[in-house]
Amino acid sequence: MKVLTVYANPNPRSFCHAILEQFSQGLEHAGHTNEVVDLYAIKFDPVLKLRDYTNWINETTSMGSLKEMIHSSSNWIEWFFAERWLRNKDVSDVAGLVRRFRPKDVLEQQRKIAQAEGLAIIAPIWFVGFPAILKGWIERVFTYGFAFNLAPEGWQGEIGGRVPLFKHQKALIITTTLFNEKAYQNGLGPAMKRLIDDFGFRYPGIKNVDHVYFYSVSAVDAATRQNYLQQAYRLGKEFA
Repeated sequence: MKVLTVYANPNPRSFCHAILEQFSQGLEHAGHTNEVVDLYAIKFDPVLKLRDYTNWINETTSMGSLKEMIHSSSNWIEWFFAERWLRNKDVSDVAGLVRRFRPKDVLEQQRKIAQAEGLAIIAPIWFVGFPAILKGWIERVFTYGFAFNLAPEGWQGEIGGRVPLFKHQKALIITTTLFNEKAYQNGLGPAMKRLIDDFGFRYPGIKNVDHVYFYSVSAVDAATRQNYLQQAYRLGKEFA
């Protein structure tokens, strides 16, 4: 299987990086191909800016939403000329034009995702979520028209109007934590499952989503840490 592993930890000597190494080794020994995207190493820009709006336009975008995006990203002079230009155009005309201006760093990440059959995410938990660089990667890369589309009811605000587009066989999320398993059983885990596992990965179409936690990595003993590393290796070897 072709696996894309997205890694987010700034410290190359972290336990999280040791997890990445063991997981990658397990994938290799099982015969999978694995491309690692180290977000800190490539200095990925996680901040969604106005230029990213071009990644949210395609033939299914409503004209009202299209005008709103152009309005919010232009000054009044640009908006005046944009309004005049839009009068005799449909969404497909506009979508064809704006595709030329999509950010290249996002297109590169989308190409990697599209070529993969499985996705893996390896990162620490900070503030009950992903590090900002990883959260921003999802915000900028899982765009409209790539990760999902919206049916007409979606444009009216109905969450059921979201149309999933991902076809990957599996997504595996591996996270290290500061707090122990009890803390995650008592509320943190279900919250992350809903926001990250379900909305972030199942909702775009990946039905097989697993999330493995390595709890309290800075507090557990050496034997537990070694068990974590062995488990990371098995997760790679048994990925399929």
